[in-house]
Amino acid sequence: MPTPKLYYEERTPSPLEQVWVQFRHNMWAMIALHILGAIVLFTLFAPVLAPYSPNTQFTDALSMPPAWTEEGTIRFLLGTDELGRDMLSRLLYGARLSFGLPFLVVLAAAAIGIPLGALAAMSVGVKSSTLKHLLDVLLSIPSLLLALIIVAILGPGLDNALLAIWLVLIPQFLHATRNAVHDQRHREYVIASRLNGVSQWYLLSVVIFPNTVKVLVVQLTMALSTAILDIAALGFLGLGAQSPAPEWGSMLAKSVEVAYSSPWVMALPGFALFITLVSVNVVGDSLKSAIDERIKR
Repeated sequence: MPTPKLYYEERTPSPLEQVWVQFRHNMWAMIALHILGAIVLFTLFAPVLAPYSPNTQFTDALSMPPAWTEEGTIRFLLGTDELGRDMLSRLLYGARLSFGLPFLVVLAAAAIGIPLGALAAMSVGVKSSTLKHLLDVLLSIPSLLLALIIVAILGPGLDNALLAIWLVLIPQFLHATRNAVHDQRHREYVIASRLNGVSQWYLLSVVIFPNTVKVLVVQLTMALSTAILDIAALGFLGLGAQSPAPEWGSMLAKSVEVAYSSPWVMALPGFALFITLVSVNVVGDSLKSAIDERIKR
């Protein structure tokens, strides 16, 4: 027989649960989150979801309009391009190049920039000051311009474009983490923990780092948006993904020649880029607002 509870116990939600409660009350944030979830599914399962190979050409269906038009057919739901390639398949496979790869590049840059930034913030003296001024100089140059310089040195190609963007994003994470940790170092709770004799690792990982989550969320969002835009821009300029790769920026560049005769060839990858960037930014801003609300309470 179970022992009856004699006292009422009120469970306090964890910080993560409190942030989620605030986040899900925002309708636009939930819509953007579901869109991002769909894009992630497209990225992971493109070979299963795509009806055709992205480079398969159907010579009997050149520049076929989408299925909802009179000339369209359900065989090609979003139509075909000037070479008879299925647009739906190219968009699904393109999510891997235009969203999946930037996401991995951002994670790789964060894995290096965040620890280095935290270590730089915990150090003092000439090294810390020199690093700060060097980062200020690097960040004064637009990320796309830096990526263009690196690609110009290494040569065009998707691999070199990803490497260039990775090298550009590392200083951004380093700078953001350094400033966030440095701002927390002189707070009362940090001073109290230091007086209690905790180690530097404990002070950084347990005391300081959880209070920099808001800054890191904003930085991750900005970095992902920057990576997506830069890869698309380099692809559009012919310095990133090369044809016939179904990267959205490269698809936009190739569609300029047929923009008037086949407008859907340009509109579809442009809309995919737009909805992806908006969703990333809305989710990031909503997370930041939810964290702010949780801190205020």
